[in-house]
Amino acid sequence: MRQELLSLPKGLAEEVSKNLVMVARLIDEDPEQAYAYSRIALRLASRVAAVREAAGFAAYATQKYSEALAEFRAAKRMTGSVELWPVMADCERGLGRPERALAMAGEPEVQKLDKAGQVEMRLVAAGARRDQGQLEAAIVTLQSPELASSSVQPWTARLRYAYADALLAAGREDEAREWFAKTLEADKDGATDASDRLAELDGVEFVDAAVDVADDIADDVDEDEDDEDAAEVAAAERASDVAEYYDEDDDEYEPLEQSEADLDVTDEIVVEDEDEDEDDERAAGRDNA
Repeated sequence: MRQELLSLPKGLAEEVSKNLVMVARLIDEDPEQAYAYSRIALRLASRVAAVREAAGFAAYATQKYSEALAEFRAAKRMTGSVELWPVMADCERGLGRPERALAMAGEPEVQKLDKAGQVEMRLVAAGARRDQGQLEAAIVTLQSPELASSSVQPWTARLRYAYADALLAAGREDEAREWFAKTLEADKDGATDASDRLAELDGVEFVDAAVDVADDIADDVDEDEDDEDAAEVAAAERASDVAEYYDEDDDEYEPLEQSEADLDVTDEIVVEDEDEDEDDERAAGRDNA
């Protein structure tokens, strides 16, 4: 790619490069945004094969298969390479033309692909068979030395997964389970959901523990708040009772019965002190008399 960009003026090459970097960075997590960046790069340098290829993959990621196919064909013409052949065939599947994908699987270009490309072409052909409702043919298409090999290669997990999925679709559940397990052995990066498929076959249901914990915490908080509210209400009632108990200036005052627990020791002392002061005043009055 760098060599191709060198054919552009320096400033333009830098601008195109920035957009291609954003395409690569966003294509998995935000395909639409990646597609937008690819269109900018395409407007700036449509004669660069790497730009046409990047635009093709961005369109493919957003399921714009007709546009993707056009870009891949343009890149193939510019470079003469056949490495995009499998994804071009898959675009034909995306356009609802599985028969064309199968025809491409029989073309001489397939023999020019490296091992990874040939496996990818086999996956596309099997998918095209399934598109046509030919499940057993899809299973046979995937049966290959690469599938039987115990060696783990970058394509191994995807190949085993496709085989297991086809077996399951054909109602061969025991065989499917075996191959989902083999997929899991090869899938060290978690690229497939083989573990979930195995769990489904075994009747295991997953519970979202995080949600349960959050619910428990929310319940505890609600209970604590209820307890606090009840305590505040009780305290307010006691305070109200005490205030009414000592409101002797009210003409309609009637003393309320009060438990020993509610009686404030300080209040007792204050009442006793007031009685002593009145006694002292009466005694002083008699003495003066």
